[in-house]
Amino acid sequence: MDDTAQRAERLIEHLDEFDDIGPRVKEAIRAVPRHLFIPSVGLPVPTTPDSAYIIDRDANPDAWWDAIYSPHSIVTQLDDGTTDIREKEGDYTSSASAPSTVADLLQLLDTVPGRRVLEIGTGTGWTAALLAHLVGEENVTSIEVDPQVAERAAKNLSEAGVHPHLIVGDGAAGCPERAPFDRVHVTCGIRTVPYAWVEQCRPGGEIVLPYCPGFGDNSSLRLVVAPDGIAYGRFLGFASYMMMRSQRPVAPRLARGPEDKHHFTTRVDPRTVAYAPPGADLAISALTGLASNGSAEPDEDGELYRMWVSDPDDPYSRAMVEWRPNTAEYEVYQVGQRPLWEEVTDAYFRWVSWGEPDRDRFGMRVTPDGQQICLDGTPIGEPQRSMCPSA
Repeated sequence: MDDTAQRAERLIEHLDEFDDIGPRVKEAIRAVPRHLFIPSVGLPVPTTPDSAYIIDRDANPDAWWDAIYSPHSIVTQLDDGTTDIREKEGDYTSSASAPSTVADLLQLLDTVPGRRVLEIGTGTGWTAALLAHLVGEENVTSIEVDPQVAERAAKNLSEAGVHPHLIVGDGAAGCPERAPFDRVHVTCGIRTVPYAWVEQCRPGGEIVLPYCPGFGDNSSLRLVVAPDGIAYGRFLGFASYMMMRSQRPVAPRLARGPEDKHHFTTRVDPRTVAYAPPGADLAISALTGLASNGSAEPDEDGELYRMWVSDPDDPYSRAMVEWRPNTAEYEVYQVGQRPLWEEVTDAYFRWVSWGEPDRDRFGMRVTPDGQQICLDGTPIGEPQRSMCPSA
C-alpha cells in the first residue's frame, strides 16, 4: 500500500470514530484521492479561525500532505477571491469541506449507481468526483456560482479523469434542462430551500442539505419529494457550511439616528439561550427568523460573554447582550425598532413550554408557497400543546 492509500485509510479510521459511514462511501473516498482537489496553498481550519494556518506544498510538502488527509476543512478562497489566501484574515467563501461532513451528507444521500444527482456548489470538485464514483459521472450535474472556483474545479476534475456535467450559475435555480433528478446534494448553507429543487426531483427523490438559519447550531436536513410536489423532511444531526451566496445575511449598518439606539437590562442569562440544545435553536429561528452568535473572552473585570442577535434581512436591526459574573441583570444594547432580545427570549420559553423537544422531533415541509418548520408534524406558528395545562 503506497503512502497516499495509507493516508486515506487513516482518514477513514477517523471517520469511523465519529460517524456511521457505509462501505460504499468509504470506497469512494479510497477511489477519489482528496489531494487531487486541494490547491498548493490553502488554509486548514482545525477548530476556529484563530487556529487556521497556511499550508504550502512547495515550501513544506510534509505539512501540506498531513493537512490534506487530516479531518479538517481547508479554506481555498477569502472574500470571494478579493483577498489572497496567505493573508488568513477575511470571510471564508470557498473550501474543501471537512471529510466527516462530506461523508455524513453522502451517507444521508443514499445513492446507488444510475441515480441522477444534482449537486449545488462544486467547490474544489472533490464531492462531485465522489458522487461520480457512486452513481456514474454521466449522472452527476454540478453547479458552481463563482466562475473562478468553477474553473479550478473543472481543471481538478479533468486531471483526476472525472467528467461530470458542470455548470456555472446560481444553484438556487437548479438545472431544469437536465431534470428530473433522483437526488439533490447541497454543499452550501441554506436558510430558505428553493422550490426549484423540489420541482426538479421526481416523486420519491431526496434533497440533502445543511440547514443554516443562523441561530445557534446548524442541522443536516433530508427532504423527500411527494407526488403532490410537497417535500417533507427531518433534521438528522449537525452540519454547517458556508452560506449560499444569494442567501447570505446582509451586512450590519450604523443606526439611522439616536432614536434607533436602545439600552436596557434583562434578567435572562444570555448563555441560557446561547448554550441551549439544537431543538431550541430550531424553534427560536423558526419563530423569529433571527440569527445569533456569541463569544467568551477575558475582561478587565473577569470573564465576559457577549451574544449578538440580528435580523439577517435588515442591516439596521441588531442587539448585543453582555453576561458578567456576579450580576443580577445583564446589559442589552439594541439598534433598530424591532425588539430582538424580547423575541428571542419569548421563543426560548415557548420551546420550554413544549417540553424542550430536541432536534429529532423537528421537521420541515416545503411547498410552492414556502417552507415551514414543524414539531411532531405540526407547523410551528400553529397552536402547540404545552406540557402542562395553563392556569
